[in-house]
Amino acid sequence: MLPSIAKRSVSKVALSGARRTISVQSLLHGSPEAKKAGDIEVQQHSRIVARGKYVHGFEVHRVQPGAIDEYKAAAEKYYAGIKDAPELHVKLTGSWETLVGQQDTFVHILEYENYAGFDKTTALIRTSDHAKAYKALLPYVTSRSSQLTQEFAFFPTAPPHAQGGIFELRSYQLKPGTLLEWENAWRRGIEARRKFVAPVGAWFSQVGRLHQVNHMWQYPSLEARKELREKAWQIDGWAETVSKTSQLATHMDSFILLPLSYSPLK
Repeated sequence: MLPSIAKRSVSKVALSGARRTISVQSLLHGSPEAKKAGDIEVQQHSRIVARGKYVHGFEVHRVQPGAIDEYKAAAEKYYAGIKDAPELHVKLTGSWETLVGQQDTFVHILEYENYAGFDKTTALIRTSDHAKAYKALLPYVTSRSSQLTQEFAFFPTAPPHAQGGIFELRSYQLKPGTLLEWENAWRRGIEARRKFVAPVGAWFSQVGRLHQVNHMWQYPSLEARKELREKAWQIDGWAETVSKTSQLATHMDSFILLPLSYSPLK
């Protein structure tokens, strides 16, 4: 046993030294080895924390203030249309309008079976009448962004339901390389908090804006949100969770959303 332990110790030292060497090289030369090592580390962290079953696409549209009603009608035709088309193999998690936060902004979350499913679905949409429906909403949009994410393993996305109230989407831009540490700290504190409020889902980015975490909650009202968040501070260890996770983020955003009429989550 001792020789085995010694070998592992030597390996750890060697690996640690290699990482330090790569880190120095990346600072001085931006070496390919450093980039490759960083990419591998991010991939390994993703494998550890991901549920791995689905890919969730976030689509965010900023709309002309004077064309909100027209956009809503066009968006319903497109998103409800693909939701009700089983041959596309895609589910609409939900569609929302921002109440507090970035105004005139709409958030749509789509669930694909996996990355192969995303490729298949988008290819099918491009050659169908759904593409025409999507183009019909574009004249009302001032900007668009999209992101592919995966669920945290301990926090699967809620199934369709109609509980009423408001939704809160919280977004955290993490320091590169801190996803695993952030997940460990947040998971320990969030389990107890879930007793007080209905969780909708939690995702981390894979394509698009990287090193970003999004999680969503549902509340009966803003007043209920205030009361439930105050209760959370009474949970043992929650203050420590907030302190640790905030230190790993460069900035944070909170948006209050209202579900659209056709949203499966409302």
